Amino acid sequence: MSLEVMYERCAGIDVHQRFVVVCLIVAEGGKRHQEIHTFRHETAGLLALRTWLLQEGCTHVGMESTGVYWMPVYRRLEGFFKLIVANAQHIKAVPGRKTDVQDAEWIASLLQHGLVNPSFVPSQEQQDLRDLTRLRVSLVRERARLVNRVHKALEEAGIKLATVLSDIMGLSGRAILQALCEGESDPERLAKRVHPGVQASQEQIVTALTGEMREHHRFLLRELLSLIAVQDRAIEHLEEEIEHHLHPFEEQIMRCEQINGVSRHVLYVLMAEVGTDLQRFPDAEHLSSWAGVCPGQKESAGKRLSGKCKKGNRYVREVLVQAAHGVRRSRTYLGERYRRLKKRRGSKRAALAIGHDILVIYCRMMKTGQEYQEKGVEFFQQKDRSKVEHLLVRRLEHMGYQLTRPSQPVA
Repeated sequence: MSLEVMYERCAGIDVHQRFVVVCLIVAEGGKRHQEIHTFRHETAGLLALRTWLLQEGCTHVGMESTGVYWMPVYRRLEGFFKLIVANAQHIKAVPGRKTDVQDAEWIASLLQHGLVNPSFVPSQEQQDLRDLTRLRVSLVRERARLVNRVHKALEEAGIKLATVLSDIMGLSGRAILQALCEGESDPERLAKRVHPGVQASQEQIVTALTGEMREHHRFLLRELLSLIAVQDRAIEHLEEEIEHHLHPFEEQIMRCEQINGVSRHVLYVLMAEVGTDLQRFPDAEHLSSWAGVCPGQKESAGKRLSGKCKKGNRYVREVLVQAAHGVRRSRTYLGERYRRLKKRRGSKRAALAIGHDILVIYCRMMKTGQEYQEKGVEFFQQKDRSKVEHLLVRRLEHMGYQLTRPSQPVA
C-alpha cells in the first residue's frame, strides 16, 4: 500500500554547523526522482541553495530544529517556499536512517507524504524579544551566584551579616560591605551604618559584625562587588530595551499585573515566549500542554500510568513556578488553592498547579481583554459549606429522616 503524495516538489534539509545536506524529491507522472546536494552553511552557500530550489520549482521545504543552526537557513528561504520546521524528537520517533545524506532523504520523504508536524516559529520581533529576556534570565542567575560568593567570603572571615540582614545587597548591606572594602574593621562603627528600620538589635548587629577580616577577604569583596555592579547595569539596560519592545502592549501589561504573583518580569518572559497574539492556540489547555505545565496522559491496557509533565518551554515553566511561590502565603484565591494542594500533593506539585492556573488566566485575559476577577478565600469556604451540607443531608436521609429545605437560604 503506497502512501498518498501530498507535495509533488519538496525538499528535506539536514542542517549542520558547517554545511547543509539537501534532498529534492520530484513526483510527476507516477515517477519519483530525487537529487541530493551539499551546500556550505554560509550566506553564499545558502543563497545558492535558494536559487537551486527555485530553479527546480520546489514548493515545500522541511528541516529539523537543530539548535540555532536552522535559523539562518530559515531566514534565507523564508518567503520563497512553504517552510516546515519539525521537532527533531518527532523526526526520530519515525524509523529512519542515520547517515547525513540519508537523513535529508528521509525528511524529504516524510514531508512529501505529509508526515511531518510543523513546529511553531515565532516572528522576528518575538525572537528578538526572546533573546533579550533569556539574556536577562542568564544575567540574573549569574548575579545570584556572585552574591553567594560574597556570602562565602563573609563567612570565611567570621562575619555573620546574613543573620541580621535579610538582603546583604540592600541599602544597609552595601554600606557595610563598602566600609569593609575600605579597611574598616571595628564592629561598633560598622553597626552605625545599618538603617534604623532593621529589626535586629544593636547588640546583635555588633556581634554579627565581629570577625577577622583579612586583606585577602577585602580583595575578594572588592572584585565581587565590581562584578555585581556590572551585572546590575547590564540588567538595567536589558530591562529598558525590553520595555521599549513591549511599549505598544503597555495596556495589556498593566491589566495582567493584577493577577496575584505576576510581576512585570514574569510578563516579560510570558510575552516573549508565548507571544502577545494567542490566537494560534485554540484554547488555554493547548497552551498549557505546549508550555509543559499540565499533567501528562499515559495509558496502557486500560491502566493510567505516570502523569509526569512532558518537556515544554522551560523558561515559561520556571517563571510560572516562581510566580506561584510568590502567592503561597497571600490571602487570595491562588494562595489558598496552593496551601490546599500542598497538604495533599506537596509543595512542588502545588506550585506547578498554581503556575498552570496563572497561565490559563493570562491566556484568557489576553484573548478576551477582561479584567482579573479575584475570587478570594471565600470561594473555598462557600464550596466547603455546600459540600458539608450535601454530605450531612445524605447521611440524615440514609438514617430515615425526611428533610424539607427552606425556601430562603439560611444566613
